[in-house]
Amino acid sequence: MIHMVLRCAFAGSILMLVGCVLLVLAGRIGLSAEEPAVPKLPPLLIDRDAPLLLDESPATTGQDLRFLTINRACYVCHENYRAEELATVHAKASVSCMDCHGPSLRHRDDEDHLTPPDIMFPTAKIDDACAECHDTHDAPAREVLARWKERCPEKTDFATVVCTDCHGDHRLERRTVRWDKQTGKLLTDTSPDNSTSTKPAALPSGD
Repeated sequence: MIHMVLRCAFAGSILMLVGCVLLVLAGRIGLSAEEPAVPKLPPLLIDRDAPLLLDESPATTGQDLRFLTINRACYVCHENYRAEELATVHAKASVSCMDCHGPSLRHRDDEDHLTPPDIMFPTAKIDDACAECHDTHDAPAREVLARWKERCPEKTDFATVVCTDCHGDHRLERRTVRWDKQTGKLLTDTSPDNSTSTKPAALPSGD
C-alpha cells in the first residue's frame, strides 16, 4: 500500500514538473512572437576626409569645412582667423597663410611668441602685396565709397586707404608682442627704471 502511494506521488511530481516546463516554453514562444524584428544596421562607413573640428559651432554644422585644414598649423595660436574673411576666402581658393607670410617655421615653433613671421606687411606695402595676385578691382564706385565711409571714415584722403581697410579684419584682437614690420625687430616698452619689458610697445604710425 505504501509503495502504491509513493508511486502515485512520484508520478504526480513528474507530471507537475513537465507541466511547468511546458508552461515556461509556451510563455517564451509567445513573447518571442510578440517582439518586433530588430532592424539590420547599415554597414559602418569610415570617413577618410578631414576630421570634424571639436570647437565647430552649431551654425557651421553640416557645412564642408575641409578648406580650413590648409591653415591648421596657424589656427593652433591664431584661432580668430578661422572665420576671418581674408583667411577663409583665400583658403577656399587654396591660398594659405604661408603663401603670404612664408613658412614661418621658427615663428610656429616659438612657444614664447617672440619670433616674427617670415614676411610681414607694413601699411605702405599692403597694396603692392595684394596686387601681386589681384590686378583688378571690379567693385562699383558706389560700393567702394560706401565701404570707405563704413570702415575707415577717419581717413579723409583716399590715397591713404589700403586694401585691408575695406577687406577683412586681419588683426589680432589681443596682442602679447609686437614687431616692427619693416625689420622684424621685437618692439618693447621701456619702464621708468630703464629696464625693458616684452609688453607690446605702441604700434608705429600707420601699422
